[in-house]
Amino acid sequence: MAAASDLSHHRILLTNDDGINAPGLHLLERIAREISDDVWVVAPDHEMSGAGHSISMHIPIRLRKLEEKRYAVVGTPTDCALMAIYEIMQDQRPTVLLSGINRGANLAEDVTYSGTIAAAMEGTMFAIPSIALSQVFTLGAEAHWATAEQYAPALIRTLLAVPDWPANTFVNINVPDVPPAQVRGVRATTQGQRPPGSFTIDARIDARNVPYFWVKMSYKEGEKHPETDLHAIHENAVSVTPIQMDLTNHAWRASLASIIDGEAKA
Repeated sequence: MAAASDLSHHRILLTNDDGINAPGLHLLERIAREISDDVWVVAPDHEMSGAGHSISMHIPIRLRKLEEKRYAVVGTPTDCALMAIYEIMQDQRPTVLLSGINRGANLAEDVTYSGTIAAAMEGTMFAIPSIALSQVFTLGAEAHWATAEQYAPALIRTLLAVPDWPANTFVNINVPDVPPAQVRGVRATTQGQRPPGSFTIDARIDARNVPYFWVKMSYKEGEKHPETDLHAIHENAVSVTPIQMDLTNHAWRASLASIIDGEAKA
């Protein structure tokens, strides 16, 4: 990987969806402080995994200053990004947003659920270069944080040194669930797709005989196309996926336009 230029001028905003005390956030903070001295942490005061790109519209957002440049927000990861940009760092907005390092995968359709991804989306909407980072791990096992610690710093530096960061685009990094020595390279990937059924409903009955429900995660085997994020992780490679905010299916839009135009003239 090519050496990156001096990035010490950056004003870096860190957030996540695992909460202000998450080990992945502490690791990301150590990495960020090796890049710049101007590092700000604005993260949820408790875990907000699965929050997606949601905002707190019907309840107030509460803010606690824990120490200089470190804040806990009672709100979603998107709320955290908004609070940082409009309130906490309003005198000088961040030049970089780093979200994570998430404890768990953010692959394929995960990007539509993930609060980690959502914070990067929000930064992108403000034209702030944004990177979401996740350490894949197996439920019931310890996360290989040493793997993220080895691969994330150089990747972040390389990406931030890109001279023409595309508009409306952020980067989604996933680190495989193996020790550092077992990683098989770094790959630029596309967003994969799993079959339906990764999230199901687990129905239960409480002590008062009242039903309640959990959302159960049980990831299905995904596609094996070589360029996807799912395939890279399956082969123990670090996945780096550029994701754009435009969700339009442009090919179908062209077809629909001719159909709709025909209907209008009928």
